[in-house]
Amino acid sequence: MTAYTINFDVISTIDDEKFYQLCRHNPELKLEKNQKGELVIMSPTGGETGKKNSELNADFVIWNRQKKLGYIFDSSTCFKLPKGSNRSPDVAYIQKERWDNLKEEERIKFPPLAPDFVLELISKTDSLKDTQEKMQEYIDNGVKLGWLINPEKKEVEIYRQEEEKEVLNNPKILSGEDILPDFTLDLTEIF
Repeated sequence: MTAYTINFDVISTIDDEKFYQLCRHNPELKLEKNQKGELVIMSPTGGETGKKNSELNADFVIWNRQKKLGYIFDSSTCFKLPKGSNRSPDVAYIQKERWDNLKEEERIKFPPLAPDFVLELISKTDSLKDTQEKMQEYIDNGVKLGWLINPEKKEVEIYRQEEEKEVLNNPKILSGEDILPDFTLDLTEIF
């Protein structure tokens, strides 16, 4: 069993700067902060989930290199969302103009904006309920489109602004709609 030590000397309350410093002082941990201000310690993924995450990121990067409409971020990127949480989706996309409008310091630290698109790939160690709450939190913070992919159930939950969650059973392809123009995700590598 691996033990980690979290350096709490840098915090008394967890504001944005202290959360950033906590993450920097404990780089071996993957930390998030939810809207309630609670720390969430994420466990590392297993091999199968890591492999699938890489496949997903590759599809998004290839599409983005062709379209050049924005930027793709992996699960190591933490975003400071407008309502106070700090989250790291498995895949995120931000339109070029929105990213380019950030100051350099904002790009270096945890970018203070909600991505336009997020994807979460649920693993066997993830709580479906917690991940669904996280997806709703993304939408509540301004994310326009979110996909929660559940390989074990062969199910995808699609989250959109001002719409009810849509659940697809065993879909073969997902469309990026108008958020990711001309993007399609073939799910055969995931399911």
